Amino acid sequence: MLRVGMAQLNLIVGDLEGNTRRICEAVDHAKDLGVDLVCFPELSVTGYPPEDLLLKPDFVRGNLAAMEEITRRTLGIAAVVGFVDQGTHLYNAAAICVDGERVGVYHKQRLPNYGVFDEKRYFYPGRRGGVYVINGVPIGVTICEDIWAPGGTCQAEAAEGALVIININGSPYHAGKWRARAEMLGTRARDYRVVLCYNNLVGGQDELVFDGMGMIFDHTGTLLARGLQFDEDFIVSDVDPEAVRRHRMFSPVPPVEGEDRDIESFTIHVSDKPAGHTTPQKARLEPPLEPSEEVYRALILGTRDYVRKNGFRDVVIGLSGGIDSALVATIACDALGREHVHTAFMPARFTSADSGRYASEVAQNLGVQMIDLSIDGIFQASLNTLQPVTAGRPQDVTEENVQARIRGTLLMALSNKFGWLVLTTGNKSEMSVGYATLYGDMAGGFAVIKDVPKTLVYELVRWRNRQHAVIPEGVLTRAPTAELRPGQKDTDTLPPYEVLDPILKMYVEEDIPPQEIVAAGYPADLVNRIIAMVDRNEYKRRQAPPGLKITPKAFGKDRRLPITNWYRSTTQHRVGASE
Repeated sequence: MLRVGMAQLNLIVGDLEGNTRRICEAVDHAKDLGVDLVCFPELSVTGYPPEDLLLKPDFVRGNLAAMEEITRRTLGIAAVVGFVDQGTHLYNAAAICVDGERVGVYHKQRLPNYGVFDEKRYFYPGRRGGVYVINGVPIGVTICEDIWAPGGTCQAEAAEGALVIININGSPYHAGKWRARAEMLGTRARDYRVVLCYNNLVGGQDELVFDGMGMIFDHTGTLLARGLQFDEDFIVSDVDPEAVRRHRMFSPVPPVEGEDRDIESFTIHVSDKPAGHTTPQKARLEPPLEPSEEVYRALILGTRDYVRKNGFRDVVIGLSGGIDSALVATIACDALGREHVHTAFMPARFTSADSGRYASEVAQNLGVQMIDLSIDGIFQASLNTLQPVTAGRPQDVTEENVQARIRGTLLMALSNKFGWLVLTTGNKSEMSVGYATLYGDMAGGFAVIKDVPKTLVYELVRWRNRQHAVIPEGVLTRAPTAELRPGQKDTDTLPPYEVLDPILKMYVEEDIPPQEIVAAGYPADLVNRIIAMVDRNEYKRRQAPPGLKITPKAFGKDRRLPITNWYRSTTQHRVGASE
């Protein structure tokens, strides 16, 4: 038996000293548990993703020095640690350390350059797949993307004789992604007749959330161990290399074909003495979370880490009496503790009594401070100031936006005075079509639900209320409204969200052409109107604060479109049309 440990850590990008300390502590913990080999997430020394920190030579040198310190700590154990290697090029690398010495380095071969990934900007791909015989067990090492497609290093190392393959990851979260991972990992383990150990980073980094949930599969694709999701964990499992050897006698690893035959494979004998484990280690199978809880936990983790890792203690939210601000305030309390959450209610002449009552109830139920700041006097002063210039013109969205921008100014004043980070409350549906005010409700430091469609907002609130009701039922049942003019409703400008959100999902997340959206049953004029709103509001989204990614394609690094752009998608294709 080989006892494998997977340290699922929440590390901080750029904190070389802190990350090194955490890794060394985990190495010591692994020794205490009798682990033969412990592995750490992708680029664990630097934190992931380090982005343009990699262009700083002193950062890369500091990471190499940290790796030397970690190597010395591995006396009496084997470890696989993610770091940045430097030669003629930079490499996304994994160090294989045994008994205080570095016996090998693996360079990631498949460098993702899609979605949020930009690894070809920094790294050069490797072409070698080594097998290290440790405690008599041939072990291969891969990094994240290397196993997402068939073949490649995983198959090459298995064909070279690896019975166990370690795969270290910085795999960002989106809703339900763990299922695709599990299916893929089970397939790779079964196809190449290996025990596959998948260790993933956990924690929030800017707009990304890493959900952990490390998994170990045996050579038949059977799940042996599964770690916690959205929490640090140390996963330990005994795996049986001899069972893999027996299986391969009747079902050998398929030969490497095509371009993958160019991968250089080799074997290094490090230690042949098998570990003697008298008591088998029973692995844990942590249960997966239900869909709503999964997204909610992602938002909690991402919010907590963004606030804390950026040096803030407290946050402030503008409570409107609507569902979005109520959800953001609730997430903030669950992430940070209610003593670190402050709210402000900022009524104007169009604010209803219901809004004031619901905002007050939410604040009371959460046990948070609510500051009452009427903006009507400021609003009237603004109108008076503008009157000589705007006289003779009817009131329109201008006056509506003035109110939103006054609220944004007051929230930023509270931020400046008390050091509170402003959490904005706009959802993905609003951000998609530009139903938000630049420098108004978009003003702030972090957009918690920026990637959460409005229909999902309702689902999350219902789930959270089932755990402990904090958001009044009236908030869920009232018609959404910005209350910036008399009798205003969101449906004055937008279709109902249950109609809008599926169109946005197809166009924004899936890049489905307008004609196919119409073919799915939506009126052509509606589809054209929604797409036009999405396309012309790129300039707003570019100026929005960062927010958490929870869908397969979020605004920001995931979806990169030019602001200056004359191309327009319509149900009747036309080129060069402008609005």
